Amino acid sequence: MTPKGMADPFSLPPHPWAQAAAEELMNKVRAYMRATPESELHRQGKMFGVLVVGTSPTGNEDSIGYIAAHSAQLDGCNAQKGFVPPIYAAPTLPTGGSQEESRRLQRLLFAKYQLLNGYGETRDLISIFSTEKPILSAEEWFGGVKNAEPKEEKRETLPPSGAGECCAPKLLQYALSKGWKPMALAEFWMGAPPRNELRAEGHYYTPCSGKCVPILRHMLRGTAIAVSARQTAAEELCKRIETVYEDEYLMVVNKPAGLLSVRGRTDEPSIESYLSQQCGGGELQPVHRLDKDTSGLLVLAKDADVYRRLQAYFQRRDILKRYEAVLSRPADGVSIPTDGEISLPLLPNPFDRPRQMVDFVHGKPSLTVYHVRERRTDGTIFVDFYPHTGRTHQLRVHAAHPEGLDCPIAGDRLYGTPGERLMLHAAEIRFVHPITNEEMHFCIPSGF
Repeated sequence: MTPKGMADPFSLPPHPWAQAAAEELMNKVRAYMRATPESELHRQGKMFGVLVVGTSPTGNEDSIGYIAAHSAQLDGCNAQKGFVPPIYAAPTLPTGGSQEESRRLQRLLFAKYQLLNGYGETRDLISIFSTEKPILSAEEWFGGVKNAEPKEEKRETLPPSGAGECCAPKLLQYALSKGWKPMALAEFWMGAPPRNELRAEGHYYTPCSGKCVPILRHMLRGTAIAVSARQTAAEELCKRIETVYEDEYLMVVNKPAGLLSVRGRTDEPSIESYLSQQCGGGELQPVHRLDKDTSGLLVLAKDADVYRRLQAYFQRRDILKRYEAVLSRPADGVSIPTDGEISLPLLPNPFDRPRQMVDFVHGKPSLTVYHVRERRTDGTIFVDFYPHTGRTHQLRVHAAHPEGLDCPIAGDRLYGTPGERLMLHAAEIRFVHPITNEEMHFCIPSGF
């Protein structure tokens, strides 16, 4: 089915046309790896991408094809045969100079990237990133005095290293420069996994939030984007929010999967915005968060004092939480004991939020206890998770990481394989009421 405008590049799975093109390219890359045992892909993989394009104004299927890209260089080459060229063939910057000289050279380099959009307008990387928050390295996030203000020279926002060299900008630049119509994008990982991030060969990923999203906000202007169903779907999900308990101080609701807990940067509905509106615009704050893709029990406070008291419970770990999950079928050789615990230090990926990464130097401790309840005939595993810390995506990373269970939660579009939904549900919560001191216990099974 021909996309009506470009398919949403930030949704997974990609449009079927893009998937078909991606699978063809995956086979070519695998053949290249077999024929090139010295390729860097065997040591450190790389993101590849395809963009389905219409090369004729008529839009008939005979004029539809795809172009391909690899991120940055591949085996020392800016553009291997069959791949689009870089937006700008950047020279290697000299090393050993002063910090100010390095930044001056970076400014000159980033100004060379002239990026098109659907209106035929161009902007360079300096302009595009001028209104973005600086992206700090792990050392800058966690080094030195905790919560210290960045040094003065850090306040200027320069594009992150490698900006403009990812697949999506390269593909869009090539298509727009030819006057072709972008129709569907897919990006995927090939080769060995990276050291700290969770990337798996042949898995699809959306454009990274740090380097690509600011660029794509410019490049996609003037390009007809097919109307996304996400907004409409979120509005429908709001109608399915189930109130489990409510008094004058707090609420407990059963959140549907696919709905944000709190307001985001867009106008997409959330539990917080919808319920606050239903309560006449009064103060209503989620005391903890569930990922957008996670369903289950969520506690909201009705005033600032109750919110602070409940937050203190979470900080002291006085609240018991149990999650139910279905793990994907483990890979050959992966054995998951019936009971155990996972302890991995987690760190937000500064270049691709909200994804998390494991970092044994700078990461914050996270601990999860688990119990296998059922090993199913289809190979999937039903487990209970008891998080003892509350890091972002903790359960998802602990399940997927090779030093965790090495088995992603089924349907995990960030750390595993996308499916109809993420099979993770906040099934049980127990705490003491902050005002009445009554023991509160709620349990809603997932039904997985």
